[in-house]
Amino acid sequence: MDQDLEDFSALFGRAPQSGERDPEFEAKLRRRRRRRRIVAGSITLVVIAAVATYLPLTLLAPAGGATVSVTRPQVVVPAAAVIALPNSGESAVSVAGADAYLGADGLLASSGGNGALPIASISKLITALVILDAKPLGASDVGPTITFAKADVTLYDKYYVLDATVSPMKTGSTMSEKDAIATILVASACNYAEAVANWAFGSNAGYVSAVKKWLTAHSLAGTRLYEPTGIDPRNVSTPSDLIAIGKLAIANPVVATMVGSPYVSVGTVGTIVNTNSLLGSDGITGIKTGTLASAGSCLLFSGLVDVGTGAPLTIVGIVLGGFSRSSVNSDVRALITSLQSGFHEVNLVKKGDVIGRYTTPWKDDAVVVASQDASVLTWSNTPVTSTVTTRALSTGKTGTRVGSLTFAAGNSKIAVPLELKGAIAGPDGWWRVTHPNQLLKK
Repeated sequence: MDQDLEDFSALFGRAPQSGERDPEFEAKLRRRRRRRRIVAGSITLVVIAAVATYLPLTLLAPAGGATVSVTRPQVVVPAAAVIALPNSGESAVSVAGADAYLGADGLLASSGGNGALPIASISKLITALVILDAKPLGASDVGPTITFAKADVTLYDKYYVLDATVSPMKTGSTMSEKDAIATILVASACNYAEAVANWAFGSNAGYVSAVKKWLTAHSLAGTRLYEPTGIDPRNVSTPSDLIAIGKLAIANPVVATMVGSPYVSVGTVGTIVNTNSLLGSDGITGIKTGTLASAGSCLLFSGLVDVGTGAPLTIVGIVLGGFSRSSVNSDVRALITSLQSGFHEVNLVKKGDVIGRYTTPWKDDAVVVASQDASVLTWSNTPVTSTVTTRALSTGKTGTRVGSLTFAAGNSKIAVPLELKGAIAGPDGWWRVTHPNQLLKK
């Protein structure tokens, strides 16, 4: 009461004395007290309203997502492969079925250039292909019967004195076209090559004309044949042409079966052994040998090489101008071994490897890990690149799928799912009410 009197005196200059009753004074005093209560109540209401607004805003406001950082794994790439090509003559090798590892054109390695060199008895392969082009055989056909005249029989002596390969033939003997082609390719018999070429085209001139047309049709401009056996060193071809010829040969079912057979049984001749002694070793499946005293040894070869791809790769290769048959065989084996060793299973990532981390302002964090092992088969030092994609995350528990890790190596792509290891929970109430600037900054 004393304070009210003092306030009244300060405002109006005089306050009632003790014992006095002044109705006007008391009315004014009551109004003043009422105003104080109104102001106090208003302030209380404002505070209550502010709290009532602030708490829902902070407790219910979106907390935002976790921030992710990623680290792409380092992949160790093997050293560059070196294909062991011969040091002498000319050679080349082609690989089919390796598009995912080597690119759309496969691998083509060569040495010694691409000049035209004598091809010796590889000529007989071209002879067989040209004859079959003129007189086709199905896989199960034997074809027309060929009767050998006295002029054909004299070819045996012609080539025998030249120290060329020959097979027995009698005047009036007969043989199916299929058996005759087999004798040319498997036994590499020169007398049969000329006799059957004459049967198919009438003369050597007719044969040479047919060969020219066939070579032109297959865009084999680096190849020239003057006779069907290869005894003439003017029968020449280039490594690139011979790779193409080899592919034509293994694409022909009749020829592919013959050149891949270690031996065949032919009616009037008996069992003949394939001149290609590499058949069946190192994956070799064909195709034709050749040796000429003046030009050395050569081999047009095909093979199915297991490099761990699930299906073997088809190779076609050529060695021209080798020192000897044994040196050529050794060179081919070394080439195939080096080709196989140039393929590598490259480890990309292990299950559980840490690829990244999610972190939050409220101090929750969890790591991103690879969900499985991954590797890829590559050729040589093929570069391996990787990309990481992750999704936005506010909460999550161990095992939650959060993205993927994708590797690229040549034409191969390998995707590895990524998952969370650890938990991301939302912020608690205390963090929310004490961090309004992070929750309400927008």
